[in-house]
Amino acid sequence: MKQLTSAQVRQLFLDFFRSKGHTVEPSASLVPVNDPTLLWINSGVATLKKYFDGSVVPENPRITNAQKSIRTNDIENVGKTARHHTMFEMLGNFSIGDYFKEDAIHFAWEFLTSPEWLAFDPEKLYVTVYPKDTEAKRIWSEEIGLTPEHIIEIEDNFWDIGAGPSGPDSEIFYDRGPEYLDIAEDDPENFPGGENERYLEIWNLVFSEFNHKPDNTYEPLPHKNIDTGMGLERVVSIIQNAPTNFETDLFLPIIHSVEELSQGVHYGDSLQTDVSFKVIADHIRALSFAIGDGALPSNEGRGYVLRRLLRRAVMHGQKLGIQQAFLYKLVPVVGHIMESYYPEVLKQQAFIEKVVRNEEERFHETINEGLAILNEVIEDVKANNRTTLAGQAIFKLYDTYGFPVELTEEVAEDAGLKVDHVGFEKEMQAQRDRARAGRSKEQSMGVQSTLLTDIKVESDYVGYSDLEAKSALVLIISDDAFVKKIDEGSAQLIFAKTPFYAEMGGQVADTGIVVNSEGMIVADVTNVKKAPNGQFLHTVTVKGQLIEGTEYFLQVNTAKHNKTIKNHTATHMLHKALKEVLGSHANQAGSLVAPEHLRFDFTHFGQVTPEELVKMEQIVNEKIWEALPVVTVETDIDSAKAMGAMALFGEKYGHDVRVVNIADWSIELCGGNHVKNTEDIGLFKIVSESGIGAGVRRIEAVTSKEAYLLAREQEEQLKQVASLVKSPQLKEVVSKVDQLQQQLKEAQKENDTLSTKLANQQASDIFTDIKEVNGVTYVASQVNVKDMNQLRQLADQWKQKAISDVLVLATAADEKVNLLVAMSEQAIQKGYKAGELVKAIAPKVGGGGGGRPDMAQAGGKNPAGIPDALAAVSEWLTAN
Repeated sequence: MKQLTSAQVRQLFLDFFRSKGHTVEPSASLVPVNDPTLLWINSGVATLKKYFDGSVVPENPRITNAQKSIRTNDIENVGKTARHHTMFEMLGNFSIGDYFKEDAIHFAWEFLTSPEWLAFDPEKLYVTVYPKDTEAKRIWSEEIGLTPEHIIEIEDNFWDIGAGPSGPDSEIFYDRGPEYLDIAEDDPENFPGGENERYLEIWNLVFSEFNHKPDNTYEPLPHKNIDTGMGLERVVSIIQNAPTNFETDLFLPIIHSVEELSQGVHYGDSLQTDVSFKVIADHIRALSFAIGDGALPSNEGRGYVLRRLLRRAVMHGQKLGIQQAFLYKLVPVVGHIMESYYPEVLKQQAFIEKVVRNEEERFHETINEGLAILNEVIEDVKANNRTTLAGQAIFKLYDTYGFPVELTEEVAEDAGLKVDHVGFEKEMQAQRDRARAGRSKEQSMGVQSTLLTDIKVESDYVGYSDLEAKSALVLIISDDAFVKKIDEGSAQLIFAKTPFYAEMGGQVADTGIVVNSEGMIVADVTNVKKAPNGQFLHTVTVKGQLIEGTEYFLQVNTAKHNKTIKNHTATHMLHKALKEVLGSHANQAGSLVAPEHLRFDFTHFGQVTPEELVKMEQIVNEKIWEALPVVTVETDIDSAKAMGAMALFGEKYGHDVRVVNIADWSIELCGGNHVKNTEDIGLFKIVSESGIGAGVRRIEAVTSKEAYLLAREQEEQLKQVASLVKSPQLKEVVSKVDQLQQQLKEAQKENDTLSTKLANQQASDIFTDIKEVNGVTYVASQVNVKDMNQLRQLADQWKQKAISDVLVLATAADEKVNLLVAMSEQAIQKGYKAGELVKAIAPKVGGGGGGRPDMAQAGGKNPAGIPDALAAVSEWLTAN
């Protein structure tokens, strides 16, 4: 076996399959593009689904990749096992209707055992097969030459995710030797494929040969596919003779850096601290890559996963004696480990560090806040003579305040309380069920169909230069079948050439008409999309007879097209302006370019200020008024990158690309349509800016006529305001409104002064009405004040004058009740607590509340219950 680094193993794999005619697909973003069924990219095949279900036909049916992936269903086990990870790399080779079992098996065997490649000892390799897959078993036996004891039949070796492609699989295992066996020799799991550490699965070959239909029947696929995956971390652990994945060069540099940050703790000192080192090393890898790909910490979706990973890593850092923010210091370590294939981490190091550090420092504040709340909960449990911290309380601390479960349990146990694990898990499961119910109902992979994938006719796009074209109708589809002619209804058409733009890259499709030789409109084009092999597929409403092979005149709706291209060019300009104002980290995360407006989504972890929006808008308009030429050139991808062209979100680029260059200011790869000069846009106006998800924000804007109409609408609204404030001239509206606001403030101030005087007068009345129960003096009264703030002011007077031991005040306004309870030091020493008293009387007014021992408050919705609440004070003091 060769001694190799992880980077060498990855490169060898890609080089091997490149030598077998495969195209190397770059690793895609961890954040899925146009796939609502996935939270993260979780496998090598996840980004290739469009090829497997036939919606797109690849240029080369042989593909290989090294794909970064995230799986989060087992976070709790990370660090405790040898091979669980949140982020991992899957090395894969794929065949889309090209080679099948024989080549896939031979390729895998050659790469693993050939001296030129990994040079594994064949005697240490075992394979598992699906019992009914006699062909795979025959290839392993007769062609590869494996003996019967090296081939194990396992019933579970069938890959199936529901409707869509499925089929048997064959797994490859490496025998690490008896010294790695973690179970008894005679244990029934002691075999390749069993639950043990000796036989390590390194590769899975999936033979995708059936369509799993919605009715749960299976039929042969029109095109059989190969989908394989080899875990890089596992293979490297074998090559580097590492007991677990964490002792490889993928993780050890991070672990050693954590050792330097810890208070004298070293990896290997104990099993408990080793878990902490592993958790930190694993989680900072996932955080660095995910944040670099545009995901940001938040309270939902992907952001919630990142927040959970970061907080788990911080807590394990504390177990190693690291009390300050430290994870951000590990980002460059991750970047240097992975830079040979993933240079993006180091390129975005400053941004990733900033996000991680901000989140760490916020969490340190959360820990302190959470501890204060937890101590109150524990105090309440003990005060009520309970011995168990309820699962609901644990979950609330975890879910609402982000307080780690393990820390809650540790503090509770230190306080002598038991922990309701079952109740907590019940709450967690309820949350998972809610999340599952909210996910997309779309299938994770479509059922393969040959109708569109087998279309090989030519279809050229001429819309870059012409919005009208005469062209032959080469194909008609109606009711999922090819027809020779059609007279009515809807259909899909393919022409030899077309001026209609197909929906892609955020730009909506062109619409228009199809006219016959007699000048009659025979179809309205309502949408255009690309077929799997790239042809322009026109969805039409048929108005007259269409016949295959006949020439027709195609005419794009030029008014809508011209408005769309203005918005498309403006989108490029906004992208550039946004980076200039917010920074290079603000990357496009989706867009929509339509005739009436444009929408631009981008990654940004903070708020966008009004001043920043004004600056962006100003930059775009200045570039419009400069009348900059917009030049589009076709070139190869390497030349485009050398020009500094930015790639747009979610786009895949082949060898030849189009570059849209706005006077060397904005240069982007783009297949869409654009104006010839920025002055054609006329005017650009931002309509709104908002947050739409974890670290993703959206700008909506308009151009040209729509921008003018928006300005006119806003002017009319300003005129209405001028009329309301009686300002004869628009330019005086601001000063007039400011004057009215000042008058309002003065009136409010005067009102507050009068309210305070009234409250003071009431205080002199109610503070003389002192009652006594069991030697405890109290004041309980309803007062006429406007809010809780004035109740607190009365409580301050009560405290300063030491009126009584207990104070209970109530006020009602707009069918809402506010209650305030205060306790003197003497009352607290006797065992009375404001929080407990307010909880006892608040139900009388239809509410609830709580607070500290010295002061608590509550709200309610039943003013009629105030007398009962105040009367209950005496009862409570008597009972307690």
